[in-house]
Amino acid sequence: MTTPFPFTAVVGQDDLRLALLLNAVSPSVGGVLVRGEKGTAKSTAVRALTSLLPDVAVVPGCRFSCDPASPDPGCPDGPHEGGGGGASRPARMVELPVGASEDRLVGALDIERALAEGVKAFEPGLLAAAHRGILYVDEVNLLHDHLVDLLLDAAAMGASYVEREGVSVRHAARFLLVGTMNPEEGELRPQLLDRFGLTVEVSASREPDQRVEVVRRRLAYDDDPAGFAARWAGEEAAVRRRIVAARELLPSVRLGDGALRQIAATCAAFEVDGMRADIVMARTATALAAWAGRTDVLAEDVRQAALLALPHRRRRNPFDAPGLDEDKLDETLEEFSGDDDPDPDGDGGGPGGGGGRPQPDEGPAGDGADAARPAEGEGEPAPGGAGEQSPVRAAEPFRAKVLSVPGIGEGVAGRRSRARNEHGRTTGARRPQGTLTKLHLAATVQAAAPHQRARGRSGRGLVVRRDDLRQATREGREGNLVLFVVDASGSMAARQRMSAVKGAVLSLLLDAYQRRDKVGLVTFRGSAADVALPPTSSVDAAAARLESLPTGGRTPLAAGLLKAHDVLRVERLRDPARRALVVVVTDGRATGGPEPVAMASRAARLFAADGIASVVVDCESGPVRLGLAGRLAGELGGTAVTLDELRADSIAGLVKDVQRRAA
Repeated sequence: MTTPFPFTAVVGQDDLRLALLLNAVSPSVGGVLVRGEKGTAKSTAVRALTSLLPDVAVVPGCRFSCDPASPDPGCPDGPHEGGGGGASRPARMVELPVGASEDRLVGALDIERALAEGVKAFEPGLLAAAHRGILYVDEVNLLHDHLVDLLLDAAAMGASYVEREGVSVRHAARFLLVGTMNPEEGELRPQLLDRFGLTVEVSASREPDQRVEVVRRRLAYDDDPAGFAARWAGEEAAVRRRIVAARELLPSVRLGDGALRQIAATCAAFEVDGMRADIVMARTATALAAWAGRTDVLAEDVRQAALLALPHRRRRNPFDAPGLDEDKLDETLEEFSGDDDPDPDGDGGGPGGGGGRPQPDEGPAGDGADAARPAEGEGEPAPGGAGEQSPVRAAEPFRAKVLSVPGIGEGVAGRRSRARNEHGRTTGARRPQGTLTKLHLAATVQAAAPHQRARGRSGRGLVVRRDDLRQATREGREGNLVLFVVDASGSMAARQRMSAVKGAVLSLLLDAYQRRDKVGLVTFRGSAADVALPPTSSVDAAAARLESLPTGGRTPLAAGLLKAHDVLRVERLRDPARRALVVVVTDGRATGGPEPVAMASRAARLFAADGIASVVVDCESGPVRLGLAGRLAGELGGTAVTLDELRADSIAGLVKDVQRRAA
C-alpha cells in the first residue's frame, strides 16, 4: 500500500486546509466541496486528511461501525449491548467512484448466499462503510443522478434504507461528505450543492517560489514515500493533537447572541435560501473558535465562516459564479457588531430593514440581473467593424419546452430522452449479452427451477448454471449532446432580435443544465463558421460564450451546418452511445458563400440522411415572413418552432411532432 502524502506537506491552499480541519474538529459542519482547475492537489489534500483523524471506537464484528457507547438499536448486525467493550480502528475514508452502481452504494441482497444457501442476506454498500467516517467523491459533478438521489436521502436522514429484491434493511449512515470537482466539466445539482457545509475555490499558485516548492516536495515523495512521510511525522502529530484538543474544547465554546445576529444578518443580506446556511455558519464559527483555542466566538470567526459557507449558497441561477462581496460582508458585520437588541421598529437595517438587503444598484456582487448588464451604449456598431456589432445582453430566460430525441437510446443516465440503461425502472429480463451487470433474480430463479431434479439438487440451495442467468432490462432517461448552431449574421443583428435569440438559447441552456446534457455551440457569420464551444458538460462555459457573441456580416448557413455536422462526426467517435439533438437558431436566410441556398440545402440533407434529430428555432420577424426556417427544418428532417412557441406554456405537442416527423 502506498504511503499517503502528508497533510502538512501540502503547499498553499490555506482555505482548503482550514475547511478540512474544521470538519475534522466538528463533523456536524457538513463536509467540504472543493472546486478548482485540474492539477491543484485537491484530491491529494483530501486523501491526506485521513491520517489526522482520531481513531474510531466500534463494536467488534459489526459491519456498520456501531459506536459501543450508543449502538444503533436498528443495526442489521445487532442488537448490541450498550456500554459494552469496543475495539478501536483508524477513521475511514471511503471513495465513491463516479460510475458506481446503486447496489455498490447502498448494498443489496447477497446473491451468492441467496442462490447457494437459500437464505436472504444483506451485503452492505459504501454508505455503511462510510458511517462515522468520510465519504469522498472525486469529480462529484459527474456523479449520475440516481446516485445523487441516494446520497441526498442518506445525508438528510442520517440513515440508508434498502428496499429491493425482497430485502428490507435500514442502517445508520452519518458521514462527512467531501467532494472535488473541476467547474469546467459542469456544475452540481442545487440540492446536492446545498448539502455541502463549506466550499473552497483552489487554483495553482502564480508565485514561482511556491511552484518550485510544490515540485520539490512531490519529487521527494515519489523518490521515497516512507522517508518523506517520516520527515513530516512530527508536524502531523502536532496537528492531530490540536484536532483532539479542539474537539474536547468544542462543547465549551459560547456562541453569543451578538454573533448569532451577525450570522442571521449576513445570510439575510446575501438573500440565501432556507435556514441551512445560518446553521452551518454557526457550527463553522464555533469550530473556528475551538480550533483557535478560544471559548468565545468573535466577529472574525463569523466573517471566516461566511466566506466558507455562503459562496455556493448565494447563487440565484446556475450561471451565477459563486463568491461573496467582501466589502458588503464587512459592512453587514460592522452594522451588527453591537450586542444591543435590534431596532424594534425594524428601521435599523436588520434582516427586515433596508440596510441588510442588497439594493438593485449595488454592483457586481448583488444578486439582481443588473449586475450583468452592459454599459450604456453597448451593442452600437464598433468602429471599423464593417457592420459588426458588439455583443448585446441576452433577454430574460424563460422555462423552455422539453425537446427530446425520438426513439429509445442507450446513453448515459440523464433527464432528457428515453433510454435503456441500468438506472431506470425494470421492464423485463433477457439473456445477458456479454458481462452480466444487473441480475433479474426472479427471472433467473424461474429459468433454473424446472431443471433442479435433473441437476441432482439436494438441500436448500438452488443449482444455477450460466445459461439460467437473466439480465434485467430497464428503461429510464438519458442525457444527450445538445449542439446549438446559432446564426450571428447581419440578418440577425438587430439589437432587439439578437437579445431575444440569446435569451431563447440561454433558456435552452438552463434546460440542458437541469437535464445533465453535454452542450456545444457553433456560430456562423461573415464568411465562415466557428466552434465557439466544443461539446462539454460545462453549461456555464456555453452561457459565457453566448453572452460575448458578436454579430454582423453575411449569412453562411451552409458553413454553419457543415461545421456542426463535422463536430457531431468527431463526437460520435468519442462517445458513440450519446445521441445528439441539433438546435439551429436562424431565420433561414443563406447569403454567404457560393450558391448559398443550394449549398445550405445539401448540408441540411446530410443531417436527415444520418438520422440526426434536429429542431429549427425560427427567428424571422416582421409582417412579411418567407418561411425559410420551416423549409430548412423539412430538409433537416426535423421540426420548426418560433421563439414564442419555444416557451413551455405556449407550445403543445412539440415532442410528439418531432417524433412524428422522424417516423
